[in-house]
Amino acid sequence: GAAWLAISLILGVIASAKSHSPGFLGDCSLLSYGRVFQAHMATFIYGWGAQAAFGAIIWLMARLSRQESKKAGVILAIGHFWNFAIGLGTLGILLGGGTGKAWMYFPTWVWPVLLVCYFGIGIWSVIAFRVRRGGHVYISQWYLMAALFWFPWVFLSGNIFINTFADAGNGVMAAGINAWFRSAILFLFFTPVAIASAYYIAPKVTGRPVYSYKLALLGFWALAVIGPWAGMQKVMGAPIPAFLQFVGAGAAILFIIPALCVALNILKTTAGKSSAVAHSPSLRFTIAGMIGLLSTAVVGALLALPDSLRFTQFAFGGTYGYEILALYGFFSMTMFGAIYFIVPRVTNREWISGGLIRQHFWLSLYGVVFIGLFCCILGAFMHGYALETLEVPAESAQDRLFAYTVGVTTGWVFVALANVFFCIHLLLMWLRLGRRSSHPTLLEHHEPTLPAA
Repeated sequence: GAAWLAISLILGVIASAKSHSPGFLGDCSLLSYGRVFQAHMATFIYGWGAQAAFGAIIWLMARLSRQESKKAGVILAIGHFWNFAIGLGTLGILLGGGTGKAWMYFPTWVWPVLLVCYFGIGIWSVIAFRVRRGGHVYISQWYLMAALFWFPWVFLSGNIFINTFADAGNGVMAAGINAWFRSAILFLFFTPVAIASAYYIAPKVTGRPVYSYKLALLGFWALAVIGPWAGMQKVMGAPIPAFLQFVGAGAAILFIIPALCVALNILKTTAGKSSAVAHSPSLRFTIAGMIGLLSTAVVGALLALPDSLRFTQFAFGGTYGYEILALYGFFSMTMFGAIYFIVPRVTNREWISGGLIRQHFWLSLYGVVFIGLFCCILGAFMHGYALETLEVPAESAQDRLFAYTVGVTTGWVFVALANVFFCIHLLLMWLRLGRRSSHPTLLEHHEPTLPAA
């Protein structure tokens, strides 16, 4: 996953540079803007995001179920097939075989392979939950099990209706289904995995129970009820049933409810534990991820308002900025926290450098705020306003974008540098070069024994 993240970030820098300097690498047809942008997002979502989620699911479910992960060799072998399919799919996109459909960029033969691989990877976590020791089900397990069952439903439904039946059906409705697919993958797979990780790490590092179990259950059921309805507000005004568009907008706004429940619960759990936040990279990244969750909910609600859609629906960067804020500012930051917690326990070695982790944290934070909030979303409103104002010439509307696209490139450079530190550090740990430790929690001299929620 970390390797695919590095590839995705390189492609992201190239795509962003081309948006304001079209002649950059202009002689290479493989790296045309359309192809490199599709490859950037595809590798980010399925190369990095999905595999980070799988790793967290496998480890967390085994730990919470108090069961050794079954069929590790099978999982690893299928993981290689997943990576092989991602590699061939990315090459297919760069050679011109991409579909051009958001979050379904790979050639159409790739998605059935990924679905089969998913079942081969995920089924063992379901079995671990089924044979768990003890009767209590932690809130993290609720979210993990939900993600395990929601992903195949969303992935199969979206791909069947778009890649199989779209040619024989309504192309406009296919665009609506694609918009739903993107929101559903985000809300019903990436979001519950990240929340499960946060609910595990915050109590473990602080030595406290979750602040409110009732609030945790409210957040879960609010996500389960609201999440499946969002998405079609992105095609507001299209000739599809109007109620679907407004229900999607309402769901995107109401996503603030589960986001508030989760973020408040985690932040209250860690309140007063400033020393743990200062010393634990896992907790630091997790708290940043919770702030990213709140930011994602607020920005998503803002972009779902009909008055806002008027400006951002066809503007450059609005949807992209929101997706990067959600996938990197929320999901990835939380997964980095999980990785910094899990890897020492897998390797029985300490992280080598606190300085590398701090550089990773701050550069990631600066980069994602620059890309998601200031450049893509603010730039989208400015661009959309210029497009909507008849007195503003089209050339002037495009000129307004230049500073924002340069800012996006700058932000991606920050993020790419951050993940150079991350990948090098992770590689050194994989090579078992870290200091041996019987208590593998970076800079923490004790391990809280309180069970996680």
